[in-house]
Parts: sequence; structure tokens; C-alpha cells
Amino acid sequence: MSSILRRHRVAALLSAALIATPLLWPMFRADAHAPLPVSPVAALAVQGGSFAPIVSAAKPAVVTIMTKMKVQSSDEGNMPPLGQGSPFDEYFRQFFGEQGMPRMPQRGPKSERAEAIGSGFIIDSSGIAVTNNHVIDGASEIKVILDDGTETTAKLLGRDAKSDLAVIKIKSDKPLPTLKWGDSDKIMPGDQVLAIGNPFGIGTTVTAGIVSARGRDLHSGPYDDFIQVDAAINHGNSGGPLLGIDGTVVGINSAIYSPNGGNVGVGFAIPSDQAAPVVAKLIKSGSIEHGFIGVQIQPVTPDVANAIGLAKAAGAIVAHVGEGSPAAEAGLKTGDIITGFAGHEIKNPRELSRMVADVTPGTKEDLTVWRNGKSENLPITVGNNDTDQKPVLAEETPNQSFDGGFNVPSLGLGLGDVTSDVRQALNLSANEKGAVVANVDPNKSGAEQGIREGDVIVSVNQVPVKNAKEASRAVADAAKSGKKSVLLLIQRGEAQTFVAVPFAHA
Repeated sequence: MSSILRRHRVAALLSAALIATPLLWPMFRADAHAPLPVSPVAALAVQGGSFAPIVSAAKPAVVTIMTKMKVQSSDEGNMPPLGQGSPFDEYFRQFFGEQGMPRMPQRGPKSERAEAIGSGFIIDSSGIAVTNNHVIDGASEIKVILDDGTETTAKLLGRDAKSDLAVIKIKSDKPLPTLKWGDSDKIMPGDQVLAIGNPFGIGTTVTAGIVSARGRDLHSGPYDDFIQVDAAINHGNSGGPLLGIDGTVVGINSAIYSPNGGNVGVGFAIPSDQAAPVVAKLIKSGSIEHGFIGVQIQPVTPDVANAIGLAKAAGAIVAHVGEGSPAAEAGLKTGDIITGFAGHEIKNPRELSRMVADVTPGTKEDLTVWRNGKSENLPITVGNNDTDQKPVLAEETPNQSFDGGFNVPSLGLGLGDVTSDVRQALNLSANEKGAVVANVDPNKSGAEQGIREGDVIVSVNQVPVKNAKEASRAVADAAKSGKKSVLLLIQRGEAQTFVAVPFAHA
């Protein structure tokens, strides 16, 4: 059975599909504790190898969040409460299989009510608490259960789907215990951490483990930078805090990787240093305006760096510049290597995406790019990414062979000109230029790097080529120069992608 990455929004639905016995629901109450302030000094007082001082200080500030969603039933009465095509349909299909979300008991003639559970933690004594966006997304009602068993309501202050964070305000007539943000940048693989939350609705639970890895990209959002931990995290832990041994919040438990829906020792948390500024903005304005510059970017691999003469494989190579985008207005070009933004060095595309996203739209910053063998600074005004911007994906192209006019044996490619017949066959624009890949030797480096028939080579080592002759000559010149690889810009469908192809050596 293949493993499935799940954001556990519907952590403990009223369904036997998720909990071992219905007797566990809704009878979940944490043992009552008098509210205790979180003190790093007290948290550090771990005696005899016990985490009890940390837990006793932190646990009162952790809450259970229950949400209700009203949905309409079909006339036939046999459709899932959130039907096909809804924003939640794919999630429920991953979670429960092809049947989608399980049905809840009917509450009225044509309505049903779905209930879900997650976790959160209080950061301000007035009742401001943090959780995951997917815990409260679509909720018509938010109920909170404090650690001492008190049940109350909460209202949504703000949420951000891209970072999967949300802020709620808990109704309370007295000050509430709080947790403090920690410094996630100091967390290293091997450090001990604690996760607190309400897994499966059984009650507030503490689990311990270590940091397994940093900087995990789960492809669940544009700004993924998760902390991976082996502390037991299950459905219902979403939104709960991940604590360092000083008792401060170093992460927000958000996702698991599991073949069966339960903990297998692979959990993920949003780093506090990434979450804290987003939360602050949500408290202030209720929403986030993410900056964007309008480019498709790729990693700079060692082969790419060698092909263009970069000293190290770092930065983000621009594969496409959006028409009319801030990047286009700033003069950014396809093939540029972005090595710096706003005075910070860029190590990889994900780092650039996060930095740009954190900038307020309308802000002027400097981009540092590597172009034609030297570094340049380009002033850029960051735009507003108010929609889910996604890179254009390559479409499947016909597996049609063309008469190749030039062979490139060092890459195992046969190249032909982009004629009118080729344009028609591949649905290319009338002004499309380059060299079409007519055939690919499956045993050579071109095939190993994913090049296939029908691809159009637009440039070689960042120099545009008009036809097969220019492309083959440019590849030959690169080989003669002693480079270990050549950088090709490939047009496939509507997408452009840089591919660094090593030369074959005898």
C-alpha cells in the first residue's frame, strides 16, 4: 500500500472510520489543572530526565478545537455532504477512499452536519489562539475546550490558506494561560521536542521525540519548509504546538505521512520563525497579501552551475517570466540565475518563494542575478499574489518522430528544424523557433535527463537558437570548451524547463 501524505484537518470525525470505538467520542476531557504561566526557567527544570515541568507549564495553554460545517443534502439522500467538485472533495477522497467523506446523521429534512476536531494553543491571555487553517476551514461554528474542561466558543480573526495558519479569539471572562514563540532556527536534527494535542478526540496528549530533519518540502503549499519529527502525531494533533525543551513553541503540528492514517513516526510541523510573522499579520488585519514577482524557477544543480560557469550550485534559475509581471517590468530574463533578494543570499527556489511571499506588495527590493558570466542588481517592485499562482505544467506531447537533420551523439539526440508541419503537429505558435528533438537514444544522457521526442530546444547555455544547425553547433562548442554538461532550455507544451545534460565521455 502506498503511503499518503495527509493534512489531518478532519482529525476525529464522528465516524468509526477514524476511531477504534465510538465510546471514545465525545467523552474527552483533559485532567483539570489550575492555569499556570509558561516560564522558560520552570520549563528548563527537567529533573531526573522527566518532561513533567515542561508539560505542567505548557499544557494549560493547549486547547481542543471543534468545528461544525453545515452542508446540504441531495434529494436522493445518498450523496456525501460535500459533493464532487467541492474544495474538500479531493481531500476526503484521499482520506476515506473513493467513497469520499462519510455521511453524518441527518439533522433536518435537507441538511447534514459534519463535525471535526483539531488542536490549538493560546498566545495571548485575552484568548488569542493559533491553529491550522485546515482545522477551521469551512467552519460555521467554532467551539473550544480548554485544558480544565471549560467549553466555550471562538470567532475567527484571520486565516491564510497558503501557509495553513489561522488565528481565533476564544471567548473568556478571565485571563488565559499562554505559550511563547521559540526560535525554530536553532532547532537541529537530533534535538528533543514535545508535541501536544488531542489525537482522535481522546483528550490532551503529550508525545516526545526528536527532530528528524529540517526544510522538508511536502508539495502541499508554495511555502513548505516543514520540521520533520518522530514524536507521535495523529489526526487531531493539527494546530497543536511542537515544543522545544525550553517550553517554547518551535513549530505547529500540521501533517503526517502514513500508509494507514495513524502515526508511523513521520510528522511535520510549520517552523515558528515562519509562523510567527504570519500570525502577527493575521491578528492585525485578518488576512495576508503575499508578494510575488511572476516567474517560474528551478533549482541550480551542479550540472547547471558547471554549464554556465557558476562557482557553486545555489540560487534559482528562471525558466519563464510571466508577461506583464513585476519580473518582466524589472527586466528579468529567462536563463537568469537569481542569487539574492532584498540583500539576502538565495540558496534554492523554495527559499526565494518564501522570501518574496513575506514581502508586502508594492515594496521595492533588489534582485541579484547572474547573467552572461557576471552579477547584476535589478530593482523590482513586488506584486500581489492574491490568487493561487501555480507553475504551468508541461502537457503531454505526441510521440511523433520527425526527420532529424543533425545528430548530437554526445547527448544522444537527433535534431530537426521547427517547420510548419512540426508547428502543426505540436500545436506551436507561428513564431516558435528552435530545434525539435526528432529522436532520442535511450542509452544516452539526453534520455536519462528526461528529454523526449517532440521537445523543442529553445536555447543552449542561455543563448537562443533558431534551428537544429545552431543548436547542434552550440552543443559542440560547449563540449569543446571542456564543460562537463550543457544547459538546454526545453519547450514542452506550454511550459519551459531548463535541463542540464552531461556530456558522454569515452
